Amino acid sequence: MKRTAAVVVRTVVLAGVLVAMGHAAAWAESLRVLPPGEKPQDRRLGPLKDLNGYFPFQVPETPQQWKARREYVRRQVLVSQGLWPLPPKPPLNAVIHGRRDMGDYTIEKVYFESLPGFYVTGNLYRPKNIRGKVPAVACPHGHWANGRFHDAGLKRVRQQIARGEERFEQGGRSPLQARCVQLARMGCVVFHWDMIGYADSVQLAHRPGVREHMNTMENWGFFSPQAELRLQNMMGLQTWNSIRSLDFLLSLPEVDPQRVGVTGASGGGTQTFMLCAVDDRPTVACPAVMVSTAMQGGCSSENAPYLRVGTGNVEIAALFAPRPLALTAANDWTREMPTKGFPELKRLYRLLGAPQNVTLGAFLQFGHNYNSVSRHFMYQWFNRHLKLGLPEPVLERDYQFLTRDELTVWDQDHPAPRERGDQFERRLVRYLTTTAEKQLAALVPHDAKELQEYRRVVGGALEVLLGHRLPDKEELEFKKVQEKDRGDFLLFTGLLRNTTVGSELPVAFLLPKQWNKQVVVWVTDQGKSGLLDDQGRWRSGVRRLLESGYCVAAADLLYQGEFLSPGEKFQKTRLVGSGRGKWKYCACYTFGYNLPVFSQRVGDLLTLIAFVRHHKQQPEQVHLVGLGAGALWAAAARVLAGKEVDRLAVSTEGFRFRQINRIDHPHFVPGIVKYGDLPALLALSAPHPTWVAGEGEQGCPLVNQVYRAAGSPGRVVWSGVSAGEAEAAAVAWLLGK
Repeated sequence: MKRTAAVVVRTVVLAGVLVAMGHAAAWAESLRVLPPGEKPQDRRLGPLKDLNGYFPFQVPETPQQWKARREYVRRQVLVSQGLWPLPPKPPLNAVIHGRRDMGDYTIEKVYFESLPGFYVTGNLYRPKNIRGKVPAVACPHGHWANGRFHDAGLKRVRQQIARGEERFEQGGRSPLQARCVQLARMGCVVFHWDMIGYADSVQLAHRPGVREHMNTMENWGFFSPQAELRLQNMMGLQTWNSIRSLDFLLSLPEVDPQRVGVTGASGGGTQTFMLCAVDDRPTVACPAVMVSTAMQGGCSSENAPYLRVGTGNVEIAALFAPRPLALTAANDWTREMPTKGFPELKRLYRLLGAPQNVTLGAFLQFGHNYNSVSRHFMYQWFNRHLKLGLPEPVLERDYQFLTRDELTVWDQDHPAPRERGDQFERRLVRYLTTTAEKQLAALVPHDAKELQEYRRVVGGALEVLLGHRLPDKEELEFKKVQEKDRGDFLLFTGLLRNTTVGSELPVAFLLPKQWNKQVVVWVTDQGKSGLLDDQGRWRSGVRRLLESGYCVAAADLLYQGEFLSPGEKFQKTRLVGSGRGKWKYCACYTFGYNLPVFSQRVGDLLTLIAFVRHHKQQPEQVHLVGLGAGALWAAAARVLAGKEVDRLAVSTEGFRFRQINRIDHPHFVPGIVKYGDLPALLALSAPHPTWVAGEGEQGCPLVNQVYRAAGSPGRVVWSGVSAGEAEAAAVAWLLGK
């Protein structure tokens, strides 16, 4: 009797669904939430953020909140530049030669290897008659013409003297040499090194940009899709050179490791606060005319994917707190620092109990500079915090300007490296690739302890790449648009808003009247219309879930469904251009300030999952089914949602991110290949139950190994079904069949 009744119930449910379906066109229209021609009021449809946007710093309310925020932003900076985890440090093999006695200080020529065969070049300034340990100062330069060899010329210097910017004719020719000489006279060992592609750094161009012949699937160069997929970028290489320059300075026996300063202006200011953000060794810093809530750095050497997503230069500089930090502002993009940026830094330092450790020299009467006025401001700060003990004010004296021929590190006995240009670039990128692959392979866990470290490194990187978290209930708003009775289930449609992200998602819910308190989030390439087949009928898998008492939910993710005009297909990500020529459309200018569309769609899924989890009906379990491209977003969402998703079923169809060959591809995610590609997303589902088709019956070795390390090898199920059979098989697995 019971069995007969169950058959009747299932028959009635199916018949009711089919009858209520009516015509295909009518059903397809019934899933639309907004009036025809209207798109969601989603903030992300507006202009993309670029380096000229507004980047305020929000100070946390407690030191504990700042500690957590600082950890994340520091990780974000390291990830963005391909330095998470830090690469191994090969021997520097430093060469110091050409000592020149300048009376009360000396100048020497230096080159060393930051990576095998890749040279950092510069000059070492030392005080005469060193006794005991002395402070050290690292001096990166900015985008001055010819960098370390910069010569402003006497005509321009005389104009600067007339305006009160400089004091001496010879001394004013190079603000770069001027500060190195003065700091050496103050008792510091100073290293002044070249930015990549400047002065003696001859192996790579400073900003080579996008080049077709280097945009290959094998043997690629910087700025190519394959390089970006592994976060191999020129800014990261520059930051690495800064780290290795500190290594060099601290290798000198006379240097006191407890007294280390860093200072540079403009692009050198960027290098200063980036180095101080990721390295704990500097004890005092002065990034000049760079830190602001406005323009963040125009050159590709100052930008990298993810670097300023949700943050900016003021907060990155704040990572140095509570160590002593001095900044300068001028009549440039830093002009508003006295009212926008510095008050927040002061508030943070006060929160950390060190308000005296941050200061701003606002010299708004001058243009972009590191002139004698700004340098004198820095000298007083370094005198105090490097404990030099000099009477103040410390005044800069004139010095002997040295020419290019007198400063260059390359000569007949020390010839410049022959390997340079495209050939060298490819070899260097291959080294970066194999080194990172070995590092990540060594992290593959074999037990619970190693799994914890794998999650910290790989999971921590993926948090940055995906850029979202499961939102809180208070961040979500839902507006129901329609409710229709479809016999044995109710159809709800509406708009789901995430107020923090500014997203607005058209959503659909199919709720059986005999609900089992479980929800399946259905994820496909078509958004919520993926609930329907090509004839506009409920898909067979959806029908089976409804018959079994499951609620089914789906949403139009960003650029799906109602985000598009009729007939429109989303095939290319919008890009931000900056600069000129071949480096205008580098990935760093789009993805340095905006998350990839892939990551934003993962965030949309998290919004839907959180809404379901927090719903007043209190579902007991939430599951994800991902088909086609939906498998990729579902797998990624599971990484961030963790146990909030009870079961995951995906059909990957063998997709790998490394197959992507253009930065405007909808699935392009900088860094995803470095951190394990799709298998890593699946692996980090451990120990939660996961069903996977499209990878063969043996599955992925990485995923199997991580599940074994988690003590749950049986919780990942590999299916050999074809793509056409995956939907039915996935639903059967969810139902325990």
